Amino acid sequence: MTHKTAAGQGDNLPLAVVVIVLTVFALSLGDALIKISSSNFVIWQIFVLRSAVAVPCLIVFMLLMARQSLAFPGAPWWVVLRSLLLVVMWVSYYVSLPYLQLSVAAAAFYTLPLFITLFSAFLAKEKISYTGWVAVVLGFAGVLLILRPQAGDFNLYALLPLLSAMLYAFAMIITRTKCRLAHPLSLSLALNLMFIIIGGLASGYILSAFDGLAQNFLVAEWAAMGVAEWRTMILLAIAILVGSIGTAIAYQNGPSSIIGVFDFAYVGFAVLWGVIFFAEIPDLISVTGMGLIVVAGVLSLIR
Repeated sequence: MTHKTAAGQGDNLPLAVVVIVLTVFALSLGDALIKISSSNFVIWQIFVLRSAVAVPCLIVFMLLMARQSLAFPGAPWWVVLRSLLLVVMWVSYYVSLPYLQLSVAAAAFYTLPLFITLFSAFLAKEKISYTGWVAVVLGFAGVLLILRPQAGDFNLYALLPLLSAMLYAFAMIITRTKCRLAHPLSLSLALNLMFIIIGGLASGYILSAFDGLAQNFLVAEWAAMGVAEWRTMILLAIAILVGSIGTAIAYQNGPSSIIGVFDFAYVGFAVLWGVIFFAEIPDLISVTGMGLIVVAGVLSLIR
């Protein structure tokens, strides 16, 4: 199925859907690993070292496979803004993980298709049909059935994934409307460089401004790096490479309102990692929720 954008460039919806599903698979696994590792690392150390591993790999790949991606982006300030929004988005989401169940954090974060749909309609001028709205509502209902967050779980930290959802939605609208002609690899490189810059600045500030640091995920000294720690960083680098490239490709090749619905696949993967890593077994209601998400995805394609 092919759509035409206002700029006249054709969409590749099947590619966008496959890419976003693979992307959220990698990102959800990386987020589960972040939660597991949050007691061992400070967030800024993860940002710097993860991207320090990712950037050289990315540059080598760009040199060998896509030299055109090394060209200076045509909309540099939009690329910078997009990267900054995504870094702040990940800070907000990651900081919440040590204090929330992964399922609760995912439930709050996956209000994002609602924001994407709204922002698509008002900012990107994309027409959202009745069926499209139904698809988003069904998908969100499926998330609630799977995760069923209790009122007591929504403490102050639960607002951070909600903030992340809004920032992510803005960043993806910018990807489609302002950075569409930028190469996905250059967008990934810009994002990872922004991780290093922000992580380095934050680490330097923490070391200079805080004495007798309390050990927590946001404010702490860097942890010592051994073989196991570097292995973790390599896995996280792979996840962020897949995630940063994949989101750019998906939102450049498909309408934000449709791709946003398929972003719900993150929830199914979050349930899977919950079973594997945190012994959370989905019940019949959760399975029903997954079915609603599948229906929402189908509706979004035929709307």
